[in-house]
Amino acid sequence: MERRSEVSIVLSGAAGQGIQAVEHILTRVAKDSGFHVFATKEYMSRVRGGNNSTEIRISSQPVKAYVDKIDILVPLNDNAIERLRHRITEETVILGETRYVGKEKNSIGLMLEEIAESFGNKIYENSVAIGVLSGIINANEDALINNIKAYFSKKSDEVVKANVNAALKGYEIGKSLGLKFEITPSEEVKKQFLLNGSEAVAKGAIAGGCNFISSYPMSPATTVFTELSRLSKQHGILVDQAEDEIAAANMAIAAWYAGARAMTSTSGGGFALMTEAISLSGMIETPIVVHLGQRPGPATGLPTRTEQGDLNLVLYAGHGDFPRVIYAPGNLCEAYELSAKAFNIADKYQIPVFILTDEYFLDSFYNVEDMPEMNVERYVVKTDENYKRYILTEDGISPRGIPGYGKGLVRVDSDEHDENGHITESAEVRKSMVQKRLRKMEKIIQDAVPPKLFGNEHYKYLIVTWGSTQLIVKEALEKLGRNDVAMLHFSQVYPVPTIAKEYFDKAEKIIFLEQNATGQFANLIKLTFDNVDTKNRILKYDGFAFSVEEVIEAISKEVE
Repeated sequence: MERRSEVSIVLSGAAGQGIQAVEHILTRVAKDSGFHVFATKEYMSRVRGGNNSTEIRISSQPVKAYVDKIDILVPLNDNAIERLRHRITEETVILGETRYVGKEKNSIGLMLEEIAESFGNKIYENSVAIGVLSGIINANEDALINNIKAYFSKKSDEVVKANVNAALKGYEIGKSLGLKFEITPSEEVKKQFLLNGSEAVAKGAIAGGCNFISSYPMSPATTVFTELSRLSKQHGILVDQAEDEIAAANMAIAAWYAGARAMTSTSGGGFALMTEAISLSGMIETPIVVHLGQRPGPATGLPTRTEQGDLNLVLYAGHGDFPRVIYAPGNLCEAYELSAKAFNIADKYQIPVFILTDEYFLDSFYNVEDMPEMNVERYVVKTDENYKRYILTEDGISPRGIPGYGKGLVRVDSDEHDENGHITESAEVRKSMVQKRLRKMEKIIQDAVPPKLFGNEHYKYLIVTWGSTQLIVKEALEKLGRNDVAMLHFSQVYPVPTIAKEYFDKAEKIIFLEQNATGQFANLIKLTFDNVDTKNRILKYDGFAFSVEEVIEAISKEVE
């Protein structure tokens, strides 16, 4: 068998069996050994039982996308193999407790529980498994020991020692199995750190000056809320778990009014309750930053799965006409940068700004270098006695004061108002205020984040993507190896950057790839530009992310 420089490991078992502990430790052992790492998970909506799985790709080269391929499957319960049967190939090695691997082809049965009990308790079984997998990939032994110690550092010395010894026994077994994986380590990777989508959004928000978050828990967006909560003391962030999403959004707006830089994090069902607050933000021209982690709807839908189904929801949220900006990062660096930028843009234009992610993006992680420095831009003025909150300006942006900073009165009202913030029913004032708010769009478009082209600029076929599918399609195109196919990825989906039309005009065939049932972004492009063909669409909406293999197959059919 040819030695391979990459391995795709899938762990599958019931909730509560410690799959995430294995993922956490093994990925860090691999990274600290100098290997590139990517991991993602899919899980059922239950606390115990069911069947969940985690995919871990370990490679000599950067890996940042989900694949169907399984090189090593580690089943942790009876139905794990059958649930993943469609992904098992002739080359898949099934490795695990003898009673779970059965008589499957290419199976290696190990008495993991028995080995664990030899160290005092069968609960050490996962540490044995971590050791076995670490041995197979020829991970650094010190990296294994250090990460086991770090993970169990809050336990007694006896428990830490037993877990280390169990892992080392597994490491010895893994190295003896003779599986043909030869992953080349890199000293540069050792210096990098592992980051997932939730952490990237949260750390980006901090880089943007976020000092207040109010949210009500809702999967998958809760992880951004909890990450900011974890870092709150270190970065001076006021955290409030609101009684509901209505309160969360209104508190964020109130915090901006008072001078804070606030956000809220929610999912589609929670955001549905926020739409009146979004309209309030539009009317009183007070910023709000909303992170929305998408999952399949309508209603409760599939609460732990992934989809790109909420673009229309945020695009049209709130009654009345007012400007907004929608970002949809495609990788962790973009998530960091755009989350920070969201605060600056919200402050500059006094508008709602949305960050659209999804379950796949938030729960996936890989090794990254340090993130770029981001500047906090503040646009608050010191008021005087003659201050008018909504003074008419050429660009529609009225200087924003905050209570207590200066001598002016900062008057806001959800009713239509005049320049002083007084309620009005004047048709003339109404018209001038609507026009003032909408005039901001001219400058907002100038600040748009342009789409990125991946591949040959002399393309014939153009694959159009947005949000979390970026790295999946990028790897698919690299493996497809065709010079006439390129990808145009949008990390700002509204307003659509005007330069996009130039890319569309060059293509002989445009193909939109989205994780929703109707092609929501394709429909937006159709509304935005004349004479852009949007009928060719690759759509997936079963709750699971595109795999690299799926994308290769779908694009191949379109370009043939």
